[in-house]
Amino acid sequence: MIRVNQDIVLQDWELSETFVRASGPGGQNVNKVATAVELRFEAARSPALAPDVKARLKRIAGRRWTREGAIVLRVDTHRSQAMNRAAAEERLAEMIRAALVRPKKRIRTRPTLASKRRRIEAKTRRGAIKAMRRSPRADTSDDASG
Repeated sequence: MIRVNQDIVLQDWELSETFVRASGPGGQNVNKVATAVELRFEAARSPALAPDVKARLKRIAGRRWTREGAIVLRVDTHRSQAMNRAAAEERLAEMIRAALVRPKKRIRTRPTLASKRRRIEAKTRRGAIKAMRRSPRADTSDDASG
C-alpha cells in the first residue's frame, strides 16, 4: 500500500513488484543478488485516480506507460533491495502527485498598441544597423565612360 497524499492511497492489488539483477558495476554481487526492483502499477484500472488525473499521468509516464494501461518503473540505483523498493514507490508517488496538479488555463491576451509600435520601431532600427554594414553599391550609370 502506497500513500500518495491524504486522499489517495494505492492498494496492494494495484501494485506488483519483481526483483531482477541490476545492470552495471557491482562486483561479484551483481551476478548473484536480484537487487533491482521493477514496480508495476495498474494505473488504468485504479479506482483511486480520476480520469483526468489518469490522462495527465499517461502523458507524464511517457514510455513507461504500457498498452495495458500500467506504469512500469525500474529502479537499480541502490545496492540494497529495500532501498530500491522505497525509491520506486517514491518515484511513483511523485509522478501521481505531479499528475494531480491541474494546469492553469491560459487566458489569451492581445498585445497593446504601444507594444506593437515598440516592436516595429525596434525592427526598423535593427534593419538600419544591418543596412549600414553593407558595402556601398557600385554606381550602375555610365558616367565614367563618357
